Amino acid sequence: MAERFDVLVQGISEQDALSLLMAQTSTVPRPADRYFAATRLGLSKTNESLDALLTATNNLKIDELYDRITRRKAIESLGRRKDKRAIPALTNVLTCTDTEAVINAIYALVRIDWDPSEENKDLLLSLLNGECTLVRAVIQAHTRLNIKHLKAEKLIAELCDHEQALIAGAARAYQAKLYGKTELLNPLETQLLDTTAGKRRSAVIDLGDAIDPNRIKSLVDAPISMSLRANSCFQIIDDRNQLQQKHVISQLEVLLTDNPKHLKIRPEWQCKPTPEEIERCLSHRDEAIQYGAALSLMNLNSEDCLKIINSMEERLWSDYVTHYYLTCIVGLRQFSEKSYLVKSALAETTPQYTKSRVAAAWACLKLDLYDQLDLLYQLSSSAYWKPLRWSCQQVFARMIDKQQSQIEL
Repeated sequence: MAERFDVLVQGISEQDALSLLMAQTSTVPRPADRYFAATRLGLSKTNESLDALLTATNNLKIDELYDRITRRKAIESLGRRKDKRAIPALTNVLTCTDTEAVINAIYALVRIDWDPSEENKDLLLSLLNGECTLVRAVIQAHTRLNIKHLKAEKLIAELCDHEQALIAGAARAYQAKLYGKTELLNPLETQLLDTTAGKRRSAVIDLGDAIDPNRIKSLVDAPISMSLRANSCFQIIDDRNQLQQKHVISQLEVLLTDNPKHLKIRPEWQCKPTPEEIERCLSHRDEAIQYGAALSLMNLNSEDCLKIINSMEERLWSDYVTHYYLTCIVGLRQFSEKSYLVKSALAETTPQYTKSRVAAAWACLKLDLYDQLDLLYQLSSSAYWKPLRWSCQQVFARMIDKQQSQIEL
């Protein structure tokens, strides 16, 4: 379960989760509660909950559906706990026949910052013969854990031109990051504008893994989820000194303010400037088409744009995709009459709306919402997601400077 959906399990107490985790499925009124329990224990800090997750990982069978799913979630939760005591159990999972569990174990080991033995390195490489998503996870583990040796270099180099973009992109990121072959990343920049959404998204992730600062501009311009691009850019820049450099600040601001006019939007992703088409395209699963609709909103005259915002606000404000784009447009077009939407978005604590809080922070700067300074200050130090925390730091500092200048005048 993605961490942004933690709200679904926070109502389960640790004791209830412990009792559900290893229960017989036939005795549980809602069997899905078993794997929700595993996710809930990933939020816990106690040794008892860690032991329970280890027990589930080691002992649950994979022939019964809810046992299998619960085990996968327990493995995922061990990664979130980042406790090195989980490493033996997770490495044992690498030899099991449940591919999804193996993939979860690999990502969990990466989160724990695993330092594999030579034997485990060989075990990991042996998984390169698996299905596409497993091979990608294996390569990503080598990249993120900086596993550098001749056998891995040779085997992964052979995959750089694999017919599956998920495999080829990960292999190119590995070669670029660990062996400096950054020229291999050029096709990934082209892939950022691919007609297939999945290929665009995987290219964003692979460029982030490659840690090549020269690719940031291409990420900033790509019509792909802002949060995904932000994660990759901060992964590349992840250094306090870099984050203080003017050109880096400028690039990140363009990314995080997310003006669709700055994105490379293909003609087929553009949207007719009618209310019906804009609403339909904003709800599309492909972010490039969503951005095409947002571009139409940016290009409409103010009166027509506000009519559409009013209509969508009444019916679709709770939809987190619409919520984000409307918050963006209000700030970018400086619709002060809609400032209450910005304040509402900035105060929204449900994880699905975190991206909207970034848009709201920058909108506060555009709309001079000085009554939001306290919340911006709070988020500048407490926000868990780095792009939100950094945005609030930037906006707060600039608003204080602006306020001071006005006082001096």
